[in-house]
Amino acid sequence: MIRYFTAGESHGPTLTGIIEGVPAGLQIKEADIAEHLARRQKGYGRGGRMAWEKDIARIDSGVRFGKTMGGPIAMVIQNRAFKKDKADWPVVMNKEVEAKGIEKITLPRPGHADLVGAQKFRFNDIRPVIERSSARETSMRVACGSVARQFLKQFGIEIGGHVLRIGAAGYNDWDQIREKTASFMESGAESLYRAADLSEVRCLDAKLTRQMVNEIKTYRKAGSSLGGVYEVIVTGVPVGLGSYTHWDRKIDGKLAQAVLSTQAMKGVEIGLGFESGTRPGHQVHDEIIHTGTRFSRSTNRSGGIEGGMTTGEPIIIRGVMKPIPTMLNPLQTVDMHSLEQTETRYERSDVCAIPRAIIVAESVIAPVIANAFLKKFGGDSISEIQERYST
Repeated sequence: MIRYFTAGESHGPTLTGIIEGVPAGLQIKEADIAEHLARRQKGYGRGGRMAWEKDIARIDSGVRFGKTMGGPIAMVIQNRAFKKDKADWPVVMNKEVEAKGIEKITLPRPGHADLVGAQKFRFNDIRPVIERSSARETSMRVACGSVARQFLKQFGIEIGGHVLRIGAAGYNDWDQIREKTASFMESGAESLYRAADLSEVRCLDAKLTRQMVNEIKTYRKAGSSLGGVYEVIVTGVPVGLGSYTHWDRKIDGKLAQAVLSTQAMKGVEIGLGFESGTRPGHQVHDEIIHTGTRFSRSTNRSGGIEGGMTTGEPIIIRGVMKPIPTMLNPLQTVDMHSLEQTETRYERSDVCAIPRAIIVAESVIAPVIANAFLKKFGGDSISEIQERYST
């Protein structure tokens, strides 16, 4: 089974990732990894750091002649701005460094991991929390997820997403969204994300794109931040991934955990999701039909999952991202040392990260689908899996 680990800090010299369990013989294209890393760095509402932060993943092990060998794959992303930020980042956390007068940050930001992280690990400074909890870490998750995406693509499974809402601007209902995405269900989810990427906020609707951009402009001037809602679609999924037999084998549970594991996510729904609770049953459940060759559904309000298993219809999953806690206009906080009520200090940040967060969501979903696929059709090499899958 595929699993991955990341290490590194926001202002540290590198981010490191190890992904294991990838079958042997998978052709790894660094260009595919680079594509998604570049996508993560685009989008209206980004902060100044994106102007000089260019992520490139270097594969250090696990790949020979462009193909996986079945062992762990190690990747490194260099922080190209490390020298610029070196004065702010104590590489060695010891008394010698403290004696040099490196500033301690003691003003935790509401909505961030700052205070709770410092309390948990008994830090007298929130800098270690800021460094590891930063969304900068997600660049390595995108790199690792890109490997899983390349595995899935071998079997016709594609992942792509688009933005549904930023602040008050967005789609009104389920049917309006389905009308926009209908054509991509046939052509595949990669065509969906490529179409969405043409919008500076990754929205498929031109009018809504303008409204979302205006929302971001408004709150940038106000010194605040914005969250939103995105949707990720997975096409080409076979029937029966996941299981109903035990709670920890349900694929919707695993997908929800993956989405909520990414920074600033506060909600997740599958298919019709929360709207299911407001509709009568005949407007929620997907009627079963037979096409002459296979069972299918007349609609896909379930989002491609029933009973913790894939139905063979496209998977539809949404994530809700809260506004970024770091804002130009300060909020009230308490100094950890003096215990005085005061205001937060400003740290550079995006006004809205939804257009970037969707690439992270696509990436963390990929290993979940890949593992469910391996559970059903698995083998030690791509050729072995292809034999099992074709039968």
